[in-house]
Amino acid sequence: MAGRGPGSLRRCIVTREVRPPGQLLRFVLDPEGQVQPDLDACLPGRGMWLSADRNVLDKAVAKNLFARAARMPARVAPDLVEQVERLLARRVLATLGLARRAGQVALGFEQVRPWLRSRAAAVLVAARDGATDGRRKLRRLAPDLPLIVAFSSAELGAALGRESVVHVAVAPGGLAQRLLQDVERLAGFRPDVIVAPGGVGPLDQIESRDTTGPR
Repeated sequence: MAGRGPGSLRRCIVTREVRPPGQLLRFVLDPEGQVQPDLDACLPGRGMWLSADRNVLDKAVAKNLFARAARMPARVAPDLVEQVERLLARRVLATLGLARRAGQVALGFEQVRPWLRSRAAAVLVAARDGATDGRRKLRRLAPDLPLIVAFSSAELGAALGRESVVHVAVAPGGLAQRLLQDVERLAGFRPDVIVAPGGVGPLDQIESRDTTGPR
């Protein structure tokens, strides 16, 4: 399982499942023997891979599996799980910011709607506090498009240079793929994160939410 190319695989040190690196989380020991998350999978050192799941990481910490995998003492910060969750959330929002600067996003209901009609989008993002009615109207235009519901309108706005953003469409390409990959990893730490269809969480969880925020 050597290498980090598209065909490489890694084994979770807890579940022993083998998956592509993009579906897992990599950890390394720093020079002081502290366990450090390496979401970009680029830090030097022996990599230790875990499934992107809060319970899996909790188990690795509780059973001292990092030390066993590294074959040396390993110190774990008491807030490691929270660190990983924050880093994943920051990474997802940073990817949205990169897409905006690259001209690969449409913002707001009126801009997103023509993108969906012309099939110019690969991913649809909706604010958690956005109104269900507006989200349903957009989904009718592209019912098979992945839909991400993970952040508030204020969080999306901060990432995209606006006061608040409720609807975002992301163009096809590497950034859209990275966005989906990272938000599915984030979903392992935040049960309220939903990706539909074909992601984590059924669509009816989204449609049944009683939200009254902006369209």
